[in-house]
Amino acid sequence: MYLNQISYSNFRCLEDGKIDLDRNFNLIYGKNGQGKTSFIEAVHFLATGKSFRTKKLRELFRYNRNRVIVFGKYTGKNNEENTMAIDVNEDRKDFYINRNKNKYIDYVGILNIISFIPEDIEIIIGNPSVRRNFFNYEISQARKDYLKSIVDFEKILKVRNRLIKEKKTGEEIYRIYNDRFIEEGVNIIVHRREFIRNISILLNLNYRKLFDEKSELKLKYECFLGETEKKSREELTEKFRELCIRKAERERFLGYSLIGPQKDDFVFELNGKNAKSFSSQGEKKSIIFSLKISEIDMLVKEKNEYPVFIMDDIASYFDEVRKKSILEYFVNKKIQCFITSTEDLNIKGKRFIVEKGKVKAYE
Repeated sequence: MYLNQISYSNFRCLEDGKIDLDRNFNLIYGKNGQGKTSFIEAVHFLATGKSFRTKKLRELFRYNRNRVIVFGKYTGKNNEENTMAIDVNEDRKDFYINRNKNKYIDYVGILNIISFIPEDIEIIIGNPSVRRNFFNYEISQARKDYLKSIVDFEKILKVRNRLIKEKKTGEEIYRIYNDRFIEEGVNIIVHRREFIRNISILLNLNYRKLFDEKSELKLKYECFLGETEKKSREELTEKFRELCIRKAERERFLGYSLIGPQKDDFVFELNGKNAKSFSSQGEKKSIIFSLKISEIDMLVKEKNEYPVFIMDDIASYFDEVRKKSILEYFVNKKIQCFITSTEDLNIKGKRFIVEKGKVKAYE
């Protein structure tokens, strides 16, 4: 799948435009501060409904405007052309596929996208919630049932916390919600366990192939239940239920849930050491890039389709040798790419120059 065209209105600093795109490479070129990152942010927002720069919708609006629209045409699995759009005002987002309004849960994963941006270093050095949010979205792109479990679990967790705070843990309503809390929690654990097991193998292979063939890179799933790898769903459920009983008194005292997959973490280990503490900045960047490539491999494996890939400011990340290796990788994979750069790149594809928010094709 790939994006054929994107149009946007009132998005950030960009001048309203409609841009025809290349099936493979799209280089977004220009000086700093001209709107290059805003352009690929619009591509990312169209595919995901989220910005990779902010959680505040208001920051996406051009100054003094109260509505943003991003619209795109994409080619689907069967080579048919479809449309997708997001219409945003100050209090809601509406999602459309082929001009029909859709729920967000049905919109996510229609056009899969993988991004590589400077902020991604937080996946290694940030707090556990950054990693949970990242993996939640990435797993959801490939598995709709995981996204449904995440959405349902968050609703259940809010009710469970309220019932604990209101001292209603002895009531039947709490028992019902606690059972659902355990059920959806185990669903999330099983999905995470399988995904991390599979992507960790790919992560190590890609890191060795692209950066250091002698290194060993692992991604570990640290579940709040402890070791889960060899446990069946029934055993996980029983262990979760036992932990709920053990923590019940402490939860009543504090007034909120102390356990659940909202407490999980994910750890990168390079050559047996935690990358957060022991890896260099260069190694961290290479780990994250290898992770993104592994995400592509996972999506191909699980959905039999290639995602769109966006990369912000490639020249600041990698030296010439690594940059060449990375570009060759994408050429061989035939993945649609959007790459920003302050310098021209010797690639076959479509070039766009960005000046004062105006994006235009150039030869």
